[in-house]
Amino acid sequence: MTYWGVGDADSEPHQDVAIRFTGSRVKAEGHPPTDKDSFDRTLVLKSRPAVEGRFAATTRIQGIASGEWEVSARRIDGGADSAERQQNSVLTARTALLTYGPAVRVWSWPALVAAGAVVALILQGLLLSRTDTNVAAAVAMSALSCVLGYIGAKVWYLVLHRRPVATFIRAGACIQGFLLVSLGTLVIGGALGGMDVGAVLDATTPGLFLGMAIGRPGCFLAGCCSGRPTGSRWGLVSSDRTLATRRIPVQLYEAAAALLIAGVTLAVVLSVDLPVAGLVFLGSIAAYTLIRQGLFLFRVDAHTRRGRLAVSIICVAILAGVVAGSQVLS
Repeated sequence: MTYWGVGDADSEPHQDVAIRFTGSRVKAEGHPPTDKDSFDRTLVLKSRPAVEGRFAATTRIQGIASGEWEVSARRIDGGADSAERQQNSVLTARTALLTYGPAVRVWSWPALVAAGAVVALILQGLLLSRTDTNVAAAVAMSALSCVLGYIGAKVWYLVLHRRPVATFIRAGACIQGFLLVSLGTLVIGGALGGMDVGAVLDATTPGLFLGMAIGRPGCFLAGCCSGRPTGSRWGLVSSDRTLATRRIPVQLYEAAAALLIAGVTLAVVLSVDLPVAGLVFLGSIAAYTLIRQGLFLFRVDAHTRRGRLAVSIICVAILAGVVAGSQVLS
């Protein structure tokens, strides 16, 4: 169910928005009433939408009977005029997996991530063909790494958000878990296969970040990793699957950063003969992580300031070490 409203310019900043959703199933002949024929739920948004911005607040009602429902959504915090405060409609109950609010295109995430993975593997194969590496074995190992990395991303999300294992399919995914598991698999598999792990990682880097640049907009469309609500004209309408409003498109900023890193690393791999294999990979991961820490400031889940500062210092140190080491060794 979705309640449509408009942010109040006169309300206090960070004022909670409370919306009460109620519904009753349209009675069907031959079906005795049960506790699945009605519901009453209150949704509280912990900070109000962007100033004077239109918004849509959505809640999912599960475990109810199928069929048509007479439903109403009423704002109970007193922040709306009488014309907007209560909204009534007739809806049809749908399968939970197919039910999402406005500005959410959940299937765009797996589609774009899969497309990014395919592009990454193709580019990796092309770059590895310039070396003595067994291209087929390396690409097969990378494909396996992507599958295991997807599982790692899901597990990381479940642990981070303390979700039960039963929500694995519907749960989100964290890029940190993907990178840790996929790259760890690639390193271990490459070493066991007698490959030059540093050379494989360097050849993998441009495709890795190009794939991330393709997949990251899927997060914007699917309503994950959301930016903070904003009244700025530079904001774009998107959702965190509960509140659709104008937000900072931080996922698209991260995609642009990944695309920039992909271009720079591709140029380096093609034109620069580095003294030590693996420096391109190490420097690019540090640069991406540093940019990501800065972008956390614009996300709903900003993480802790101390944690961001510590990670940023480590990334700067790694980047300085990579630059200094390449200069000295060359």
